[in-house]
Amino acid sequence: MSGKLISRTGSDGDTSHHAVLGSPCWVSLAARDLSAAEAFYRAVLGWTFRAATLGERFRVALAHGRAVAGIGAVAPALQVPVAWTPYFAVADADETVGRVQERGGTVGVGPIGFPTGRAALVSDRAGAVFGVWAGRLIRDFGAWRRSAPLWLRLVTRDAFDAAIFYGEVLEWTSPGCCDVRYEDGAVVLVCAGEPVASLCGGGPESAPDPELRPRWQVRFIVPDAAACARAAEEYGGRITGEDTDAGGECVTLRDPEGAELAVFAPREA
Repeated sequence: MSGKLISRTGSDGDTSHHAVLGSPCWVSLAARDLSAAEAFYRAVLGWTFRAATLGERFRVALAHGRAVAGIGAVAPALQVPVAWTPYFAVADADETVGRVQERGGTVGVGPIGFPTGRAALVSDRAGAVFGVWAGRLIRDFGAWRRSAPLWLRLVTRDAFDAAIFYGEVLEWTSPGCCDVRYEDGAVVLVCAGEPVASLCGGGPESAPDPELRPRWQVRFIVPDAAACARAAEEYGGRITGEDTDAGGECVTLRDPEGAELAVFAPREA
């Protein structure tokens, strides 16, 4: 992604979450086997990994030396799905969770405190899981936003109902927050002048699909989607969908534990 992020930074270079309220601020994978997940994503996306401040069961994924995502090992006893989850920056995690519940969503985990902030794992009223975070962001967050190779896509039954839910919960319409646009049959979230996510579902003239499983899909931008797909199959993953359009080639994958992701190779201009 290109463009500049208006940010507030402290003396240590960290960006305040107040500068990007309502915006995606991180993506994280909940995995059962941390070592297997590292091997898979190293092969498919070329990532390296370093230890995280949250403990030995967590890793930070690096692309070209820059932090792009987190991977955490969850205990088998916890009823947490193996999945990629986007996190959105909020002013107050507890108040946001309250708005989720008031508008028909559910709370899975939290809010819980960490040394650098407070987080919760929730789901919207259609069942799509997402996280909220109130606290310090990763160092040099503006660079992460500009260059982190990802895009978020909500696959849901009713994009307009979802837009109302997320707009109210994450306060997208507040001054200085995010803009919401309708483009090509999808609701598009624009933060700091840059499109960062889309909400796709039933359009104004189409009925919601009752068979669809609502979910947030994390799409990683890569130079060669086909090569990523081959590596995924070699390391125990599988291909679940392929699509090519004027913008480029997209392949939807599942890793060996079933977490869905997509890789997108844009066409050269």
